[in-house]
Order: sequence, then structure tokens, then C-alpha cells
Amino acid sequence: MKLCDQIRVRNKVCEKMVKSTFKEQRTFEKRKADAASTRAKYPDRVPVIVEKAEKSDVPDIDRKKYLVPSDMTLGHFVHVIRKRINLSAEKAMFMFVDNVLPPTGVLMSKLYEDKKDDDGFLYIFYSGENTFGHWITL
Repeated sequence: MKLCDQIRVRNKVCEKMVKSTFKEQRTFEKRKADAASTRAKYPDRVPVIVEKAEKSDVPDIDRKKYLVPSDMTLGHFVHVIRKRINLSAEKAMFMFVDNVLPPTGVLMSKLYEDKKDDDGFLYIFYSGENTFGHWITL
């Protein structure tokens, strides 16, 4: 069940949470060609775009494109990104794929197979605590 659907089930309203600036800055054809050439060069790696969710209170990341080993778990990748943005240990961080919080034990290759975009990239959005969605009691 997607996060927005879970929120609606609880009689809440979910506003749009994520928007990819990477997609806005590059054409579909350019992104697709880039992902295809990357996969051809590095078949044991997954092309991933990591972006901060809108209204998130965690630091921005210095780069968006990553080539992640296929056998890495999402949990390990979260650790890599936490170090990259220099996030303190007491601050929570969540990674969303297609507005869903995937299990941290999932392999990046499995996540890529299941959730990659039509352009060939896997889009992951990260956020801190209580930043995804806007809660309105009905």
C-alpha cells in the first residue's frame, strides 16, 4: 500500500510529496540513453537518482547520480547517503521509492527490477522525520 493510500485510510489528506528535478533538467531521451549506456558499461551496478523530498528538513545532497552495486541492500545504501549528507545519528532518515517506504533488507537489484522508471533509472527520495505529506484531520 502506498504512503498516500495509507494516509487516506486514516482519514487524512496527502499532498504531493516528491518531484524530480533531475527529470525536469534532462529530456526523457537523454536520461534513457544515459541509463542504457551506464547499464551496458557496468552490468553489475544499478543507476540510481537520489533527491531530497520537498519540504524535508534534512540537508541537501551534493550529487544525485549513483552507481550502486546490485548486491547492496537498501539499508547499506541509506548508510552511504547518511554519511554523504553528514546527517547526525539522532536524526531519522527515510528513503521512498514511488512514494513507498521499501524494506531496508531489499537488494538494490530487486528494487531496481521492481521500481525502475521508464527511463532506466531508479528514483529514490529521502526525507527526515514528519516531512512526508501534510496531515489534516477531517
